[in-house]
Amino acid sequence: MALKIGRNDPCWCGSGLKYKKCHEAFDLKLERLRNQGVPLVDHSLLKSPLQVERIKESSRINIGILDYVQEKIRAGITTEEIDHWVHEYTISHGAVPAPLHFEGFPKSVCTSIDDVVCHGIPSKDVILKDGDIINVDVSTNYQGCFSDSSRMFCIGQVSPEKEKLVRVCKECVEIGIEHVKPWEPLGNMSHAIHEHAKKNGFSIVREIGGHGIGFAFHEDPWVGYTGEPGTGVLMVPGMMFTIEPMVNMGREDIVTDADDGWTVRTEDGLPSAQWEVTVYVTEEGCQVITW
Repeated sequence: MALKIGRNDPCWCGSGLKYKKCHEAFDLKLERLRNQGVPLVDHSLLKSPLQVERIKESSRINIGILDYVQEKIRAGITTEEIDHWVHEYTISHGAVPAPLHFEGFPKSVCTSIDDVVCHGIPSKDVILKDGDIINVDVSTNYQGCFSDSSRMFCIGQVSPEKEKLVRVCKECVEIGIEHVKPWEPLGNMSHAIHEHAKKNGFSIVREIGGHGIGFAFHEDPWVGYTGEPGTGVLMVPGMMFTIEPMVNMGREDIVTDADDGWTVRTEDGLPSAQWEVTVYVTEEGCQVITW
């Protein structure tokens, strides 16, 4: 998208500087790259520092929710109780649970245990037990700004195999963060994550990935974690997206529950793990916004 702005006008980013002193060279670089056929997200999806500060307000609530869950989660509770904690914390802080009623999703949080890859629906009938691993995926809408992150929790004494899966999945996210570099394609990050999972004997789900975020729950780009180096959209300063690989102990194949239309499980019934953070691309690398 070409911006229509005078060189002496205030910059679109809100810095107060004239456009020619602030983002003009940046925008001209984007235009040259786009003309060369380099895949880029639309300019309107790039976040200014002022916009990022607004999104961070939502992120603080999102992080607080997961911290609260971390304090209370244990064997013997139901996933319905987790949903209640998340809903009440979110509402009490003036925000809205983003998953609630999103495309028909019936709850305020996703709770995915063992072989559930993602989108697990909280239920009074699902009770956490010793040895479970669970992903709690929290997404928050605060004054039109969206934040999103998830954590894995090991309930009681988990098997060494599950412990390794959870640990390696977190390492994949950390490697992804290290590979978020401006003016490089997303495939570089994706490949690094995939290689670490494979090296440890695991696979990564291909069909479901991360996404841009900020002023909508899901924005461009779609972010996969099995791509090749040199492919995908260019990571440029101002982009914001999630890193959330779904790492399977067995095969990568998944199935979606035919009854509820949401719950995604591993086809082979083996456990899956997922950690999720949100990152903001800078000229130096990235900031981790939500974790």
